[in-house]
Amino acid sequence: MKKVLMTLVTAVAAFLAFGVASQKPASASEPHYIIATDATYAPFDFQDKNNKYVGIDQDILATIAKREGFTYELKPMSFNAATQAVASDQADGVIAGMSITDARRQVFDFSTPYYRSGIGWATAKDSKIKSLSDLKGKTVALKTGTAGAQYAESIQSKYGFKITYFSDSDTSYRDVINGNTAATFGDLPVLQYAVKNGTELKVQNPKDPFNAGDYGFAVKKGANASLLAAFNKGFAAIKKDGTYDKIVNKYLDAKASTFTGSASDNNSVFGILRSNSSAFWTGLKETLYLTIVGIILATIWGLLLGVMGVAKSKFLRGLSTTIIYIFRGMPMMVLAFFIYIGLPGVIGVKIPAFTAGVLTLILNEGAYTGAFVRGGFNSVDGGQMEAARSLGLSHSKAMRKVIIPQGLKLMIPSFINQFIITLKDTSILSAIGILELTQTGTLIVTRNSQGFRVWAIIAVIYLIVITLLTWLSNWVEKRTRA
Repeated sequence: MKKVLMTLVTAVAAFLAFGVASQKPASASEPHYIIATDATYAPFDFQDKNNKYVGIDQDILATIAKREGFTYELKPMSFNAATQAVASDQADGVIAGMSITDARRQVFDFSTPYYRSGIGWATAKDSKIKSLSDLKGKTVALKTGTAGAQYAESIQSKYGFKITYFSDSDTSYRDVINGNTAATFGDLPVLQYAVKNGTELKVQNPKDPFNAGDYGFAVKKGANASLLAAFNKGFAAIKKDGTYDKIVNKYLDAKASTFTGSASDNNSVFGILRSNSSAFWTGLKETLYLTIVGIILATIWGLLLGVMGVAKSKFLRGLSTTIIYIFRGMPMMVLAFFIYIGLPGVIGVKIPAFTAGVLTLILNEGAYTGAFVRGGFNSVDGGQMEAARSLGLSHSKAMRKVIIPQGLKLMIPSFINQFIITLKDTSILSAIGILELTQTGTLIVTRNSQGFRVWAIIAVIYLIVITLLTWLSNWVEKRTRA
């Protein structure tokens, strides 16, 4: 057991060292920052047909960085995760169509406002709803953390509607289009851009937005003053020389195909596959890499927990049971947010998203592995231990030579099954900004609004990989029984 423990500690330490070393170091002459964003918010932040991060926000940031002499690493994730990453020092700043409000000023320092927007609301094209009063008793779809969500919440009691929340804009749009909800609220330019790019919604107030407000670049309150000053200085310059207006017009006046690709690229499954093949392949590789690294380390951790669970020591058995209970009972997304956003605030060290994702898999999947490993050892007939002890073997030697080999043989199908579960669970890690297969699909849908086709492709890819793993499981099980 001591050897297993040392192996686990060494592996995790090496992995964490790799994760920290993989972050780009700051140059002595060029300050380097980590900037969080929500890449599902076109026309401000999204991926274009070449899978590059573009938009009004991104062009403004890139232009200012070049002029002011700093570099940055972009971290796309959900809006709420992006703001929390800055608040917990996992990122230095956030630019994501973020409205400046009094409540947010308590947590963040904002730049000079760089865009003035207002709230719009939209319904399905064939909806009979024409006014806010018609929403009484109905449900509206909102994207969490947005100005649109805040405005809808402020008028909910007045107009008597119910609310359901989503983490990205396209899903809330689809919910309205499919008839599950009656309307959605959001920043007017974002809604208009979505409609312009084929989303089948009708904007009800295209010329009369509600609750106009400003967008700002944000840093944690009291931190990164030099970054905020550089942004403000650069923004003043691009506003003065007309660069800012060119950036805004580039996105608001462009044809849909400029960034989303031609109709042939988006109106069929084969077109989407052809035009996004590299993105799908990159997402799949990241998913498989996460799965393989996660399952190897989770297996080592699970084996240790399983051995502890059948040890002679009551303390070790109790510790194993407690660890398994805690991490099996904790939702995986909560664990991921705790490690990536909560933990750095306590230990004072940034944790890369990939490292946080693998640690999440180790703790969660390792707990399940530990449970069936312990069960596998306990399933070995008790007479085996008695026979081994009667031959003069110590308890630990009997475990190593007799019980563990037989138990592991019984557990092989369970190990393969856990591999499949881990593969599927990697999709949850998209919430902390890991660009695996599910997050890849979300970014493509944000750009082309082809939710059904894109998610059908993602589903088939997962199904093919899981089918191959199932065949492997059946083959290994047959071999071990032979």
